[in-house]
Amino acid sequence: MSKIKIASLQLKVREDKYENIEKLAELIATGIADEADIISLPEIWNCPYQTELFPVNAEPEQGDSWLALSTIARKNHVYMVGGSIPELGEDGKVYNTCYVFDREGRQIGKHRKVHLFDIFVTGEQVFRESDTLSAGNSFDTFETEWCPMAVNICFDIRFPESSRIPALAGAKVIFNPASFNMTTGPAHWETAFRQRAIENQVYMVGTATAQDKNAGYLAYGHSIITDPWGRVIMQMDEKEGHAVTEIDLDYVDEVRQKLPLLTARRTDVYELR
Repeated sequence: MSKIKIASLQLKVREDKYENIEKLAELIATGIADEADIISLPEIWNCPYQTELFPVNAEPEQGDSWLALSTIARKNHVYMVGGSIPELGEDGKVYNTCYVFDREGRQIGKHRKVHLFDIFVTGEQVFRESDTLSAGNSFDTFETEWCPMAVNICFDIRFPESSRIPALAGAKVIFNPASFNMTTGPAHWETAFRQRAIENQVYMVGTATAQDKNAGYLAYGHSIITDPWGRVIMQMDEKEGHAVTEIDLDYVDEVRQKLPLLTARRTDVYELR
């Protein structure tokens, strides 16, 4: 089977962590993802995207949010790419972490955001994840019944290696839970996903938080999926909502055969002199 249905859930984030967990469970119970093979969630879906709130809401692996994701995957017999949540690591540090679960609710993947979102756009946007978060240090794939897949988180997408490394490891689908803002979103969101899809001939799945004009951080929304040719095959607006999109993994092989970018790489000359 080469065709997969992905349910993208663009969630509005409430202030209370347990309200967010409950709302997610209620949403799934309405049957919106019944036809899906994979559910994809946004970046930091269980608490507001504010640096001072990350340590307050951080949980160790197998905490309450982790358990909710695992349970949803198992009860609905669906893969779950669990967006990201603040993780309290065994080292006492806080990470922006995505957990991935299979149809039985078993954890099969984990990605800690590697590139922390520290930006200084004078007069528009200043944000420093590094004030309270620590960075991950790897880009790994996870195995599914179809093919290897991978996760990078939001700001990671701006760095070509974050998608190239998983693609070279066999990934045909790369998920990017994200929360671009109203400065970076209109400027770069769609372009970034099309660019990484074209470079690596993969499906890029960007699942974003919904925009809330009363929140301290104004998200862009616009969850998106781009195909290996760089076309946008699904894009939402800024409001809370969901979409189920079918992708065809055979199309990855077709594009890579027509335009063999990955096999034509000249690694013998890719170094600074």
